[in-house]
Amino acid sequence: MGYLVPNKVRLRDQPMSDVAEDRSRQVQALIRDTREILDATPLSRAALDGIRANILEIAARKDLWSEADYSSPEPGEQQNRFLIGQEGEGGISLYLNVLRAGKKIPPHNHTTWACIAAVDGVEHNTLYDRLDDGAIPGQAEIRVREVVAIEPGNALTMLPDDVHSVEIKGDQIIRHLHFYGRPLETLDKRVVFDMENGTCKIMQMAVKTKV
Repeated sequence: MGYLVPNKVRLRDQPMSDVAEDRSRQVQALIRDTREILDATPLSRAALDGIRANILEIAARKDLWSEADYSSPEPGEQQNRFLIGQEGEGGISLYLNVLRAGKKIPPHNHTTWACIAAVDGVEHNTLYDRLDDGAIPGQAEIRVREVVAIEPGNALTMLPDDVHSVEIKGDQIIRHLHFYGRPLETLDKRVVFDMENGTCKIMQMAVKTKV
C-alpha cells in the first residue's frame, strides 16, 4: 500500500528541506501504525484511543505545521484545509485545518472514524446524542451531550455515527490535525443536522482542499 505525502511545490533541483523530510516520515509512520491498529482489532473507541495517542505525538511537533508551509486563510476567509498524507487514493487521510475565529461548522457526522488533535489554538466541539432512529428521511432529533475544548495536548476521537459541531471563538487562528478513515472528498453520505427545526440533510463540502 502506498502512502501519498504531498509537499510544497519546489524547483526540480531544489532539495526537500529537513522539516519536509521529517514531516513525511512522521506522517507515513502515523498512517502505517493506524492501519496496523485497525487491522488488528474491530473499530471501537478502544482502537481509536491508540490512534489518538499517535496523532497527539505528531501534533506536538509544531515545527511541522508552520505558517511558512501552511498559510493562514486570506483576510475575509475563515478556513484553509491542506491534505497532508493519504493511504492510497481512498484510505486513511490526514488534513491540517487552519481556521480563523468566527468559523462555525453545524452538527454533522462523518460516516467514518475521525480524530482531531490540536497543534495551536482551541477548537470548541459540541457533541450530540441522536435521539431518533433515522426512520423518517429528513427528520432527526439531537441533544447536546457535552462541549469539549480541543487545545494542544488534547484530541477528540469519533466513531462514524458520532455527531459534533465546531466553533472557533475569541480572536485566534488555530491549527488542528483532522484524521479520517477515508478522504473527506469521498464522504458523500455525511449528514448535517438542524437541531432547532428537527431536520437533517446530506452535507455538502464548502471548502476546497489544498494539496
